[in-house]
Amino acid sequence: MTAPAKPAVPRSLKAAGRKLWKETVAVYDLRQDELEILRAACAEADLIVKMEGELDGQPMVVAGSMGQMVTHPLLPELRQHRATQASLLRALKLPDVDGAAESAPNQNRAAANSRWAVPYGAGA
Repeated sequence: MTAPAKPAVPRSLKAAGRKLWKETVAVYDLRQDELEILRAACAEADLIVKMEGELDGQPMVVAGSMGQMVTHPLLPELRQHRATQASLLRALKLPDVDGAAESAPNQNRAAANSRWAVPYGAGA
């Protein structure tokens, strides 16, 4: 019996998104709904890299509409996109690859680990 083919990288993804996609699907067998969450997280990775590039060499504070010094407008946007990506990745509930347990018992982690113990569709 051959292993199922890994899902293709979405064409819309750039380097950071493609890397995250490939690394994730190489380890985990995801359902279609999970692949959509992963695709969104990968798109966020690309957007974060682009925003970081735009900020490179820019001052952290700029003149506001009344001449006052304000945080560069990309900084809160970048923070929000990082939070969005983290939220999307958490929504996948992927277990640690090495199976390392957290210091405190975590029922959600245990449930996720048991779910991923058998590749999707292999035990039926």
